[in-house]
Amino acid sequence: MNYRYRIYPNIAQEQSLFEWMDICRVAYNYGLREIKDWCNSRKCLVDRCSISHEYIIAANAPFPGEVKQLNALPGAKKVFPRLSEVPSQVLQQALKQLHRAIDGFQKVGHGFPRFKKFGQFKSLLFPQFKDNPVTGAHIALPKLGLIPIKLHRPIPQGFVVKQIRIINKADIWYAAINIQCDVSVPNPMPHGHPIGVDVGLEKFLATSDGVLVKSPKFLKVMLRKLKLLQRRLSRKKKRSKNYEKQRIKVARLHHTVDNTRKDFHFKQAHTLCDAGDMVFMEDLDYRILACMNAGQTNA
Repeated sequence: MNYRYRIYPNIAQEQSLFEWMDICRVAYNYGLREIKDWCNSRKCLVDRCSISHEYIIAANAPFPGEVKQLNALPGAKKVFPRLSEVPSQVLQQALKQLHRAIDGFQKVGHGFPRFKKFGQFKSLLFPQFKDNPVTGAHIALPKLGLIPIKLHRPIPQGFVVKQIRIINKADIWYAAINIQCDVSVPNPMPHGHPIGVDVGLEKFLATSDGVLVKSPKFLKVMLRKLKLLQRRLSRKKKRSKNYEKQRIKVARLHHTVDNTRKDFHFKQAHTLCDAGDMVFMEDLDYRILACMNAGQTNA
């Protein structure tokens, strides 16, 4: 399970986190550049070369896979000392994230990974801990020390912290703590009052008990304020202090919409669980239905 908590790093810790994110972004982009150069070197024709440029890589050069790039990190730290500022496992996870995206492109059909622009790398993954990092009202992270955390719900007894992802959203910091417990979950037998749920496009959901829930349209409610903030943002000089202040205001409004949607979803799920003992839903990909409905509307 994942528990997400709000954390409050001080100014020095916050600057370190931003610096680490940028270093991981550079490592991610460097690894992606190696992969793209290797692939482009295999696209040239046998009997001719390009007039403008050509990728010259030995024919027997192996593909820069995950293991090869991870093994190259210790040598890269000697050439680029900046890489040593980040905990080694956190830096490794940035390259592993790249190769998970490559696997998603090859096996699942996702888009090819893109280069991360400045400010687009928003999270850091700490993959393992020797001891429990959550102590009282603080969380202990390597090279950062103790960071205040708001434990709005305690971690259940018997669960072990496996990994922690530090996330920055709209200049707000979160810690997504992954916890695990080795328990056997029994398969319950069908019993009690059943409820069938049909999720639609016009209505958020309809149940077999005759309950219809309208789609709340949280973004539409905030759209007027969002347009005003985005209009003010477009008039600021990019990378200036006023631009950053206004950008954070726009991001926080989007973050508010995101949190409101999640709260609505959790409350609806809680209501369904209270209303019946069994809940049945269709196994459909609603993204395809939404695209089909949009196409019919445009037609």
